[in-house]
Amino acid sequence: MSLPAIILASASPRRQALLRQCGVPFEVVPAATPEVHDESLTARELSLLNAHRKARAVAKRYPDRLVLGADTLVALGARLYGKPADGADAFRMLAELQGRTHQVVTGVCLLHLRGHREHLFAETTDVTFRPLNDAQIREYLARINPLDKAGAYAIQDHGDHLVAEIAGSYSNVVGLPVERVLEVLKRW
Repeated sequence: MSLPAIILASASPRRQALLRQCGVPFEVVPAATPEVHDESLTARELSLLNAHRKARAVAKRYPDRLVLGADTLVALGARLYGKPADGADAFRMLAELQGRTHQVVTGVCLLHLRGHREHLFAETTDVTFRPLNDAQIREYLARINPLDKAGAYAIQDHGDHLVAEIAGSYSNVVGLPVERVLEVLKRW
């Protein structure tokens, strides 16, 4: 079965790599939509809102195409972690997450404006961090660029230094729950 071609409303190299690995035909048109940050919303609500805003912004320019928007957040209880503002913020995030289980939530919106079709969903994966000391956190941050990553880490980039265990979709933690995306695309 062939998959429909999509427009990925994201400049994320991780999302692009995941789609390439799955054989999904796509082109990249990053959404120029600022992400909403609202602590009164849950991680699921906020990730879905931002995914929809990104998809809609690009779909307005390409109404005859299928657009995929996605947004990933890290949540520890009610506390939400997006992309860190700077190195100190990245260190703070990892120090708060160390030794605990948090959730990685990715909201996904597939939208075809002209066809009046939309599919929204969110995937959640539990991630347990190892206990880490300050030196281990600094060593990890020296190995990656944390500023474009929700929660200041990338499981695929030296994640074994941080992560003790995951329960759920690995690709979701990378930035796109490809298993669910493929299910939706096959039905599309």
